Amino acid sequence: MSDAALREQLHTAGYIADEGLATALWLAAELQRPLLIEGDAGVGKTALAVALARAQGRQLVRLQCHEGLDLAQAAYEWNYGRQLLAIRLAETAGSAPDAPTRRIQESDLFAREYLLERPLLQAITSPAPCVLLIDEIDRADEAFEAFLLEVLADYQITVPELGTLTARHVPAVLLTSNGTRELSDALRRRCLYHWLDYPTLAREVAIVRATLPQAEGALVEQAVAFVQRLRKDDLAKTPGVAETLDWVRALHRLRFAALPDDPHALTATLGCLLKTREDRFQCSPDRVRQLIEGRRSVGVAEKVS
Repeated sequence: MSDAALREQLHTAGYIADEGLATALWLAAELQRPLLIEGDAGVGKTALAVALARAQGRQLVRLQCHEGLDLAQAAYEWNYGRQLLAIRLAETAGSAPDAPTRRIQESDLFAREYLLERPLLQAITSPAPCVLLIDEIDRADEAFEAFLLEVLADYQITVPELGTLTARHVPAVLLTSNGTRELSDALRRRCLYHWLDYPTLAREVAIVRATLPQAEGALVEQAVAFVQRLRKDDLAKTPGVAETLDWVRALHRLRFAALPDDPHALTATLGCLLKTREDRFQCSPDRVRQLIEGRRSVGVAEKVS
């Protein structure tokens, strides 16, 4: 499959990818390498993994990273409750009259049936190719990154009691990062890399139209142009594509066919775009009027690249 065919698959699944992103994703599959995608929050990094899994009919296995993430949460842990129950049942059976003496062995307790598979091990042992999303890797610490190196280098996980478990099928691995912490050089060397920026005006219009086909064309174009200009302001949290979709959806539900000229008509809806008190205060009615009026000199002239 070519990168153009992959791009078309993603489009069919509802994700409008540009040529650079589709090529990076295709190369990662061809070389069986993880793809590290960095970018601001809300540009569509997580949505890409969801769309890829949907487009290729694969299971999506997601590991949401956070501070303090450890092996038990990310890869596996033993089901101590079931192990204890097995010991109790063996003791009960052995105490019955005429029951043969039986002592449960340690190897019996550390069998696969007592192993709880977390996302990394689920992806490694999956009976069919899957998509493994390691989301917001920058929120995990460096110790966890070091553990990931074995997984990403050889697609295997070592369980001391069982040995090394190797992937039946190499998963498509996507790592995302918002850049809150610098990642190690060792992890970066394991991955291909792509920076995912906010979409261009034309591509964001295409995304909104594909997701909300019921919204009026004029409303979509004008709302997206409004958000594109708003992103140039000095905001604490720049609205992403998800916020654009929420806003257009809200405006459509309010029966707007286009953006109104009155800024006060939009003020109550800005909670869909602006998520901090400072940003909301900064976007005064006068600023909203400027953003609305700017639409008259901006058109959707670009072609979706």
